[in-house]
Amino acid sequence: MATKSLHKRNSDLADSHRQLDILSNGIFKNGELPTFKSKLTQTNLAPIKAKKIEILQINVGYMCNQVCEHCHVDAGPDRQEIMTRETMQQCLNVIENSGAHTLDLTGGAPEMNPHFRWFVQEAANAGIKDFIVRSNLTIIKANKKYHDLPEFFKKHNVHVVSSMPHWTRGKTDKQRGNGVFDSSIEALQMLNAVGYGMPNSPLKLDLVYNPSGAFLPGNQAALEKDFKKALKDDFNIQFHNLFAITNLPISRFLDYLIASENYEDYMYSLVDAFNPAAVANVMCTNTLSVSWDGYLYDCDFNQMLELPVNSKVKHISEFNQNLLEGRNIVISQHCYGCTAGAGSSCQGSVA
Repeated sequence: MATKSLHKRNSDLADSHRQLDILSNGIFKNGELPTFKSKLTQTNLAPIKAKKIEILQINVGYMCNQVCEHCHVDAGPDRQEIMTRETMQQCLNVIENSGAHTLDLTGGAPEMNPHFRWFVQEAANAGIKDFIVRSNLTIIKANKKYHDLPEFFKKHNVHVVSSMPHWTRGKTDKQRGNGVFDSSIEALQMLNAVGYGMPNSPLKLDLVYNPSGAFLPGNQAALEKDFKKALKDDFNIQFHNLFAITNLPISRFLDYLIASENYEDYMYSLVDAFNPAAVANVMCTNTLSVSWDGYLYDCDFNQMLELPVNSKVKHISEFNQNLLEGRNIVISQHCYGCTAGAGSSCQGSVA
């Protein structure tokens, strides 16, 4: 289990250009597999165009208390990229004046940003319909200054979405580090104690599952049923929905695929599972991703590959909804991950 980010390890895969080079060459350059662009063309689905912006997903920093082996952000304690209060204010200006109904805060561990609580308070006052914070759960137990997060989330009616690789200790700790499972269980119990995840509760608690190895997630509904039964039976924990997300072949998961000699097989699996019906609802069509320094991307994955939006508007400070809507989405081979099987997005299956 790695304890440092790819950046800290000076890995060549810390360079987004190197990742894109791998995704563009080899089995895709020699014609063994069709590029994502050619697959879209074959199925008369090119280009993918942005629709109305409904979700503003803001990455407030790459700093995290964990170093998960699948992390597409390459987050960790050694990452120092943190959104400033000035950039947060620019985001707030957009929240108040755009048609977006959902605000989605992510990281790293977003709670580690020193301006996180101020931002949440200000954003909550803006009257967003669905206010999501993506928490890794263990941050709640990491330090006593975070122990009151469940109450803080409740006060501002935050929709908590938390990663939970499995309902067993072994599989969870393998993906996220020793002790993560036990801390996650304690954090979920703390959230349940203030009303999160309980039947008919307006305090939404959803979990996110992504596979621990080089395979695609199973049926989301079936996985949710299994998760709910196991967590209720073993720990008396309840939650609302489970989102099954496909691991995209970038950053640390790409590093894992190459090191385990599974890269080509995994890409074959993604291409073979391509589902044209999933293309219409991929998250990039109604989501705008904002990086820690305010630059705009079609999704969080493109952000990590440093593939900015195809628009004259490149930064949140120059936000123009009319110019951003209707743009062509920037694509590469990693996009197969969002269109495989039932499709995948930050809100789970799409088809």
